[in-house]
Amino acid sequence: MELNRIIQEKYEILMKEMKKVVVGQDEFLEHLAIALFTGGHVLIEGVPGIGKTLSARALARTLEADFSRIQFTPDLMPSDVTGTKVFDVKTSTFYMKKGPVFTNILLADEINRATPKTQSALLECMEEGNVTIDGETYELPKPFMVLATMNPLEFEGTYPLPEAQLDRFLMKLTVTHLPPEQEELLLKMVNEKGGDINPDMVEPVITPGEWSSIDREINSVLVNENIIRYITSIILATRNSPAVLLGASSRASIAVMKCAKTLAAFSGRDFVIPEDVIEIIKPVLRHRIIVKPETLLDNITVDDILDGIVKTVAVPR
Repeated sequence: MELNRIIQEKYEILMKEMKKVVVGQDEFLEHLAIALFTGGHVLIEGVPGIGKTLSARALARTLEADFSRIQFTPDLMPSDVTGTKVFDVKTSTFYMKKGPVFTNILLADEINRATPKTQSALLECMEEGNVTIDGETYELPKPFMVLATMNPLEFEGTYPLPEAQLDRFLMKLTVTHLPPEQEELLLKMVNEKGGDINPDMVEPVITPGEWSSIDREINSVLVNENIIRYITSIILATRNSPAVLLGASSRASIAVMKCAKTLAAFSGRDFVIPEDVIEIIKPVLRHRIIVKPETLLDNITVDDILDGIVKTVAVPR
């Protein structure tokens, strides 16, 4: 119970630090923190200029670890991401030149602007935590987290992410414009900070060693049979929904359980309750479901379908 209190305190300090530079996105920041401690990757979708990159850099600053950023473009090659073997003329040998993927937190900016060949360079990294170059496998540092951004408005010159890669993202988060009152707070903050908000204002909160110990503690959070049955019922409902072409995978059900554990730990509990599952259903499942075209024509979104499923599946008590 003492460890749960420590995890809760760490989470609250982390949120406080990120709010120094990110205004009015509390739920978004909470889900980023859940993904960090669950050990998963996040796909962030939103129009330009609303703080996606700033939020990613703020999250990276809370962790005493390495941070890298890749601007994905159509001419980016897989070796620009993972690295390559380079021939040294002086010694007549090849040496390994590591790419930006050898880091703790990787910001993949506008990931859908790169070709599928380059996008696939992240598949092994995201799933296995390894990189294979010229037949040799190199382990990535832990924690390893990919924060990938996408612009939902511009589709010219972009390449949709394949389902296999989408399923490797723990969450898909959407960021929207701030309401007027939060926009005013943002302007006041920028004005007080001399016209600029810098992620360097965020102080490190957690070391990689602390992250590992918290990760182990979160894995020990209890999930009883009723909660497991509740999760599987929701996943099954996505597969049987008449509005859905492809439902959530088994990887999705595992992701829901893991995120619910993390949320329970953030609340100071060592057991999961149904409310934990309900809160993370949409961010964890929205990118793993393919909706039928006729459903989209009726202006029904994935979030609408998930809301309906959560209302129809009986909540265990």
